Amino acid sequence: MFDFALFGSLFLTLFVIMDPPGITPIFLALTAGRPAKIQKKMAFQAVCVAFGVIAVFGLVGQQILDYLHVSTQALMIAGGVLLLLIALDLLTGKNDEPQQSKKDVNVALVPLGMPLLAGPGAIVQVILAVQHASALQQVSVWAAILAIHVVLFLAMRFSLVIIRLIKDGGVVLVTRLAGMMLSAIAVQQIINGVTQVIQGA
Repeated sequence: MFDFALFGSLFLTLFVIMDPPGITPIFLALTAGRPAKIQKKMAFQAVCVAFGVIAVFGLVGQQILDYLHVSTQALMIAGGVLLLLIALDLLTGKNDEPQQSKKDVNVALVPLGMPLLAGPGAIVQVILAVQHASALQQVSVWAAILAIHVVLFLAMRFSLVIIRLIKDGGVVLVTRLAGMMLSAIAVQQIINGVTQVIQGA
């Protein structure tokens, strides 16, 4: 039997963590300068990568972390540091390279797919949800995971309309805004990881 309460709870939790509205300016900043067709393809690729990573960690994530002797707190801190480096590139304009020099770089894989979409917060949440769900509840858990990725794709796919309206000057502004937002997310993620380490000590 489908557990709508579990579905709604996990979907809302992942919505807050993965933040489809918040990913929009970051997606626009990272894919700026590319043809619309390529941007649509990258949105789809990013969601596929994120779903693949989430699925793997949902199935065997705890075993992977245990084998590597890595705690979920360490995963959160490492993810925060990586996001902070990406945010600094956006803030300083290092991401604003000519199209020729970045045409072979697929940002749909890194950093969009992981760690922006499939970040430590989402990974940890999915690991816990899968572990605590009964055999019957697994359908509800995986339906929520699939649903949030559909929402993420739609958010990025239709954000391309915005880029046609704001033009090049607006893209620069959005890039700086995205960098500032992403740096705040990264620092908060590091703080959360350190806080959990201190509380568990």
